[in-house]
Amino acid sequence: MKNRLVLPLIMMLNACVPLTQSGLPSRAMIAQTSLPPMKTFGRADVSRAVIANADLVRDFLDLSFQMESGRALPVFTRFETPITLRVTGAPPPSLSTDLAALLGRLRTEAGIVIETTSAPEANITIQSVPRAEIRRILPQAACFVVPNVSSLRAYRSARRSPQTDWTLLKSREKLAIFIPSDVSPQEIRDCLHEELAQALGPLNDLYRLPNSVFNDDNVHTILTHFDMLILRATYAPELKSGMSRQQVAARLPAIFARLNPRGQTGPTPAPGATPQAWNTAIQAALGPGASRATRRNASGEALTIAQQQGWRDNRRGFAHYARARVLQASDPGAAKAQYTLADQFYALSSDTRLHRAYVATQLAAYEIAAGNGAASLRLIAPNIQIAVDAQNASLLATLQLLKAEALSLEGRVQEAGTVRLDSLGWARYGFGPDWAVRAKQREISALNPGNTPS
Repeated sequence: MKNRLVLPLIMMLNACVPLTQSGLPSRAMIAQTSLPPMKTFGRADVSRAVIANADLVRDFLDLSFQMESGRALPVFTRFETPITLRVTGAPPPSLSTDLAALLGRLRTEAGIVIETTSAPEANITIQSVPRAEIRRILPQAACFVVPNVSSLRAYRSARRSPQTDWTLLKSREKLAIFIPSDVSPQEIRDCLHEELAQALGPLNDLYRLPNSVFNDDNVHTILTHFDMLILRATYAPELKSGMSRQQVAARLPAIFARLNPRGQTGPTPAPGATPQAWNTAIQAALGPGASRATRRNASGEALTIAQQQGWRDNRRGFAHYARARVLQASDPGAAKAQYTLADQFYALSSDTRLHRAYVATQLAAYEIAAGNGAASLRLIAPNIQIAVDAQNASLLATLQLLKAEALSLEGRVQEAGTVRLDSLGWARYGFGPDWAVRAKQREISALNPGNTPS
């Protein structure tokens, strides 16, 4: 289950952004009837940077023998037979296309034998249901996975019983994934990647992982090269369900030496453990339901812990990002300083290019609000391709909409129109319905002081 944190792709900079008045469309608005068709991505071309096998061994064990809650898992579990999968409920058309692409990657990159079926029973059932049904059961979850059931009705009956307790599992035979049917195509796809990865493999998430969907920061939304190596090792013939941590640990060095021969480079310095207090503070700062004061205090606590731990990795950058997110509405200047610090820490590693792209949307927004089109373009330019490579349509559309406003500020109006039009096809995949696309366009258009109604 993912407690998905919301990484905002621009939020109104209240103190320094002129808002458009209701009913007065800006010059940048596209006509209500002229949204272009939705764009989609082709085959994923994920980065295959060298990963040290000693690091993979450590990460595999930490991911596979503990749950997100901190509870230990006594034994290793996986499916021990070829896996069948079916889809039930009311899936939108995009789900089948994105699922087929994901299953293809799992077969080729992770070596997992998995096939779809129309039979009434399957090892994995993906049930597509309205988001409200998921929220009624787990208010903080966007989607989730449960063992030993095949429907939401069955889960309601078995909830909190030994039947659905992951720590009692000896092997995986039947489970269900619950996906919202009425959200954007990208959110549905992201849930497929996150929950199917946990259905097949590790149940834990680690904030210290910079290049993985097994991380509650939700920066990466499709399975990475790291994730595929972890899943391929999960289904290595040397392992089987019921093994202890020690038994698995003894076999992993040889497994990763075979699967990742370039990784025989020796370990990198081991990152320090992430205190549970930091996890809790980050969730309180960015998760749903907390008051503004609670968020502010929690983001300050998370940053203090990160500083005390001496972190210089993605967790330190994320602590600054979370602090900026919380401060943005009340103190835009302080928020900008925190975004700048986040970018500085993310810049210390090549594994956090995607993280920097998120920060760039925020910093570019400040430059547009100040009328600095050229500065905004410099921030945006390196990140367009990063968003494409990550297959993140909401990030890509946001960067393009920002670029269009920056080009307008530079007097390049025709070029701005072309970029803006291109962004809307990606926005339809990333943000969903037409009203959501237009709302995002209005939000970013309102950053531009040249669009302020006189």
